[in-house]
Amino acid sequence: MNHTDTNRWRTIDIVVASVIAVAFGVIFWAWGLLWNGPADAIPLPGRAVLYGVWLVPAVLGGLIVRKPGAAFYTLTIAALVSVALGSSWGWTLVIQGPLEAAAGELAFALFGYRNFRAPVALLSGTLAGIAAALYDVFVWYPDTAWGSFRLPYILITAASSLVVAGVGGLALTRALVGTGVLDRFPAGRERTAI
Repeated sequence: MNHTDTNRWRTIDIVVASVIAVAFGVIFWAWGLLWNGPADAIPLPGRAVLYGVWLVPAVLGGLIVRKPGAAFYTLTIAALVSVALGSSWGWTLVIQGPLEAAAGELAFALFGYRNFRAPVALLSGTLAGIAAALYDVFVWYPDTAWGSFRLPYILITAASSLVVAGVGGLALTRALVGTGVLDRFPAGRERTAI
């Protein structure tokens, strides 16, 4: 089997990536209520420490499906589901979701979709976080200062994304591997490799 054959999406890849995406779309909608509710008591840029949750599907999809486009697909669909559920950010997520997803996908692409170890997962989460923060500072916070808001916001978001999306996505993948539900995926067959 050549590399091109291993990059083809199977039906199970689409189903699992879609299930992850829909589940996280619901989580995103609920997380938005927290972000704009109780967490709103934490002033920005400090609240960005919670940001990484929105980027987990990119890392998780990439680690589980291990095919070109998996990180992009999973996070993009999750964002669209949250829009359909009535996210407070509305249709802006139709743009922001795919931008973040493309940045998360970039980490897997840089390694030719052949390396799915911790450093790549951490890079995926971090790149998605940087893309998210850059989008936010230019679209949502255009009148803020670089020194007192933008740079701290970008750094905090990137750190949150590294830990929550990168480490969290890795931990979720390992937990799912332990249950045996990923035995039809390379992640499940390489139990010690991720």
